[in-house]
Amino acid sequence: MTATTPSASQPPLPEGLVAALTTHFGGRFSQALAIREQHGRDESAYPIMAPDGVVFAESTDDVVVALKACVAHRVPIIAFGAGSSMEGHLLAHRGGITIDVSRMNRILAVQADDMTATVQAGVTRRQLNTELRQTGLFFPIDPGADASLGGMAATRASGTNAVRYGSMRENVLGLTVITADGAVVKTGTRARKSSAGYDLTRLFVGSEGTLGIITEVTVRLYPEPEAVSAAVCCFEHVSDAVATVIQTIQMGVPVARSEFLSGNMIRALNAHSKTSLREMPTLFFEFQGSEASVREQADQVQAIASEFGGLDFEWATLPEERSRLWNARHNALFAAVQSRPGCRAISTDTCVPISRLAESLEGAQRILEDAPFPSMLVGHVGDGNFHALLLVDPENLAEVEAAERLNERIVRLALSMDGTCTGEHGIGLHKIPYLAEEAGEEAITLMRTIKRGLDPLNLLNPGKMFSLAE
Repeated sequence: MTATTPSASQPPLPEGLVAALTTHFGGRFSQALAIREQHGRDESAYPIMAPDGVVFAESTDDVVVALKACVAHRVPIIAFGAGSSMEGHLLAHRGGITIDVSRMNRILAVQADDMTATVQAGVTRRQLNTELRQTGLFFPIDPGADASLGGMAATRASGTNAVRYGSMRENVLGLTVITADGAVVKTGTRARKSSAGYDLTRLFVGSEGTLGIITEVTVRLYPEPEAVSAAVCCFEHVSDAVATVIQTIQMGVPVARSEFLSGNMIRALNAHSKTSLREMPTLFFEFQGSEASVREQADQVQAIASEFGGLDFEWATLPEERSRLWNARHNALFAAVQSRPGCRAISTDTCVPISRLAESLEGAQRILEDAPFPSMLVGHVGDGNFHALLLVDPENLAEVEAAERLNERIVRLALSMDGTCTGEHGIGLHKIPYLAEEAGEEAITLMRTIKRGLDPLNLLNPGKMFSLAE
């Protein structure tokens, strides 16, 4: 991760583009350095790569105007939501204009009877769930950060609830997308299924802003469960924790969340969140359903955990107890970073078939044993996904290079198990080489064909996911 801020070497924006954006947006178009740098960073360890200007859009029409102006002057366009991406998705490494959609934060419709909602792209998951409190419904996809739904759709996000509710792929019913020619395309309907034509919704979900800019999202909603409880349990060995998860899934216990944290991750959480968990490999569970089913699920999981030496199985049924546990889990990244002041986290994000999870986690643990910096493991192990957080000094090139070598080994281990280089973060800049290895040249060629067909000038978030050069 040695790229530098490109704006210093990029040619200035064309005067005609600056004039067009200033005329339409007024003070909502900025070239101020502070604003540009704010939009040139995400949660990755990359240095700032600032755009040449930032447009604050408030409507689909605003996005159309900005995009058409940029295309007319052959200037790259990058969409920006909450800035919580992990792999350099929104960094302007080729300069250009960032379109910030965070002000597009209106909830357009909640269809409670159909259990759907349509929102602008800048609406965050917390905002939507706050709005839904009086309906008895909720939106379950929870990547941890308070990400925007447009960004979550663009990166095909998932998170802690994925073992029960799936990812954005399963929960986006339709989109409004602005394509490179300025067309406003509506994909999908509010119907629960369709066999009509190409599945354009799934084409744009996970496209990382390289095929179009998402301005509206229609998502599935779910009934709030009658009862919710959480539990935590620790183990002597990683393999025992993973075996507990595998047997739980294979027995059909419908857990809503199943999270793994390594012992050193628990140590960082205890320091950050003032918890007092035993500093050992630990599983967090959440159970949802009726009062009876929740108790039955927890009893089943406790019995399974005891077979594998589980210790300190602790229930949390009161809302404040559950919040204490899950807030600690959600703060894992921040706890990790705070454990080494001044560091940045380089994060892996592999996912393997559930039967290979123990082998993958233990392999990652062995790979990291001799790391010259702190590292921690955490993951949504109910669906085979985990992260290694590599805490590097961003000014120490040797540490950064060592972290990238270790990251490569962990990713290649997952690929060797018929897994993927990214379960939920996406490709961005960071994982371009691994996508090529995972997908194969024929698939990458097809992706290039789609990209050229929809964005022939290569202006939509250029240089992300894969190179257009053959």
